[in-house]
Amino acid sequence: MSWGSELWDQWEDISYHTLKGINFLETYGNFVKERCQIEMEYAKGLRRLVKSYQPKKKECEELKFSTVRSFRDTVNETADMAGQHEVISETLTAVVLNEIGSLVKELKEDRKKSLSEGSRVQQNLAHSLQQLEKAKKNYEKAFREAEKAHENFTKADADLHLSRAEVEKQRMNASIKSQQCEDSKNEYANQLQKTNRLQGEHYNTIMPGIFQSLQDLDEKRINNFKNLLKKSVEIERSVFPIINKCLDGIVSAADSIDEKQDSQVVIERYKSGFTPPGDIPFDDLSTPRQNGDMTPTVNTPSRQDTVKNTLSIAKAKKRGGLFGIFASNKNNFSFSEKEDFNDLPPNQRKKRIQQRIDDVTTKLHQETAARDGLLKMKEVYEGNPSLGDPMSITGQLTDSCQKIEKLRADLQRYQSLLEDVDTLGTGGATSGGPSTPNSLARHHSNVMSPHHNGGASPRSSVTSHRTSLSDESLSRPESGIGLSHNSLPGSDTYDQPDGPDDDNAEFYDAEPLPIIGTCRAMYAFEGTSEGSMSMAEGEELSIIELDQGDGWTRVRRVGEFEEGFVPTSYIEMNLYNNC
Repeated sequence: MSWGSELWDQWEDISYHTLKGINFLETYGNFVKERCQIEMEYAKGLRRLVKSYQPKKKECEELKFSTVRSFRDTVNETADMAGQHEVISETLTAVVLNEIGSLVKELKEDRKKSLSEGSRVQQNLAHSLQQLEKAKKNYEKAFREAEKAHENFTKADADLHLSRAEVEKQRMNASIKSQQCEDSKNEYANQLQKTNRLQGEHYNTIMPGIFQSLQDLDEKRINNFKNLLKKSVEIERSVFPIINKCLDGIVSAADSIDEKQDSQVVIERYKSGFTPPGDIPFDDLSTPRQNGDMTPTVNTPSRQDTVKNTLSIAKAKKRGGLFGIFASNKNNFSFSEKEDFNDLPPNQRKKRIQQRIDDVTTKLHQETAARDGLLKMKEVYEGNPSLGDPMSITGQLTDSCQKIEKLRADLQRYQSLLEDVDTLGTGGATSGGPSTPNSLARHHSNVMSPHHNGGASPRSSVTSHRTSLSDESLSRPESGIGLSHNSLPGSDTYDQPDGPDDDNAEFYDAEPLPIIGTCRAMYAFEGTSEGSMSMAEGEELSIIELDQGDGWTRVRRVGEFEEGFVPTSYIEMNLYNNC
């Protein structure tokens, strides 16, 4: 079916129809644009939700519960789904919207060209018809004048009163008019032939071609609209596998919940270590007392204390964290703390002492590494005085050594307290550290001898690396000679280690440390010391532990399990917002 043959006389309607078709395509473009905005707003809403419910730094203790870990994984999967909705919005904008814009522009130009050509052809036909009408009128006028002249000649020729000259004049006038009529007739015939030929071409060839171009244009619009609909569906369908994986991840997180394990965590967190009170003896007042002693029998003090301490501790709990029942163990007791924690239940006392040991151990690592850095810097200054005065850091070395001695004394004191608690045998194994004094001593042997690496834990091997800066970090001026000024003890901006109640005081090496940011290596580094890790210039790494003031940052290679320390001055860091 062709518009040129079926709709040859519907030029105005065809023009209006093609205009409506292009406007309809623009309407679909507006629909896709608003759809992209909705997808992007939905993704932003999901990201705000994720940020609001992401476990905070102070709630890391709650990750021991499988329910909290499952919820954390669910939140992370939701963030991934938000990313997929962003992909839908960005792809629809880049592919479908751009294609609609280009198509609308092309269709408008083609339509304008066809309409312009059709208008020109119609004007030519109209002009030819006007010329035909004019030629016909001229012919009619000449024919009437010729007839009148012929009548006048006939009358004059019959009138005997007129002279020969008068008759000859009328004959000549009739002859002239007759010739003019013949000329007008020929002109009219020529114009009629020309107009008929033009009109035939107009309705049989020219206009059908223009109608066909408009028909092709409209069919092109329809076909492209069909393809755009399919393409938008394919764009959205392409992210379904990833969204399904996110949903599978949430199901896996739910399957990882272990109620028995969470119950055991509650036991380890809140167990006091007291034994339940026994039966209360019957106090028979009628029984005579020896030597007139009428003092009534009382309950065993230890039992009373057991019940009293258990109840008072239960009242002193603070609720917080992601859920009310999963409170942080940081401030469980409202009473004033004592250095030996002898007012706590046995298990809780053991955990607090172990926590203090870990705090002191961390500070001792930092101070030892800072002191060794100062010693290395002093050696560099002595070998190259142009870099600095060795005597300028003597005071800092003295202060660092005094801090180290004090920390070592505190460590031995807490270890003795822990040994006393183990010796008393008042409770079961705790979750805060080794269960025997000997194992505790082995656990912290690397602290007393920071340069000893044999048989040390992964944490201690890392610490031993921190005690001495590599020569390569000292050889590069941009690196701050391997130790930034801010990391030196005694400097104005020196970051003092956090107190014993700092959330970052404990380290859990049994599980991989969480990623807190990313970094890019500005220089190449060869990790020759134990605990260090090599990196290439421009390499992207994951940050798992910040610089503790010793000039080193702990990183993990992306997509691998290799971890180690690299110079802080060698990397450019980008921390996550929740860190």
